[in-house]
Amino acid sequence: MFSIFNPVFLASLVSCTGAEGGESGASGSALTGVLPLLIMMVLMVGMVLLMSVPQRKREKKVKEMLSSLKPGDRVRTIGGIYGTVTNIKDDVVTVSVGPDKARLVFARGAIATIEDAPVEATIDGDVRDVK
Repeated sequence: MFSIFNPVFLASLVSCTGAEGGESGASGSALTGVLPLLIMMVLMVGMVLLMSVPQRKREKKVKEMLSSLKPGDRVRTIGGIYGTVTNIKDDVVTVSVGPDKARLVFARGAIATIEDAPVEATIDGDVRDVK
């Protein structure tokens, strides 16, 4: 496996620069060859961290929302269906939708958000408060 800390690699860097062990510029020449590589590695690590930290925050927020789910909550599924949670068993959530209270079964992960507004659409297309 290749490593920049491998003694053979470091020795080859020193020998490629033409520096012998006794010359005063040997460490400066070897460092000049490795410096762009080190800068590139630091930038790559920084970009990975910059992209992964917000993703972890979002995942944590979604996990907390799904764990706080309880019967009676108004929810929206990832498919855009609005309804009221009627039953939760392990990872299965039963949601009643529409004026007929049709029951749909979803995986817990299919719940996109818990809605604040307690409203429901009727068959006529009107929106009414649900209490």
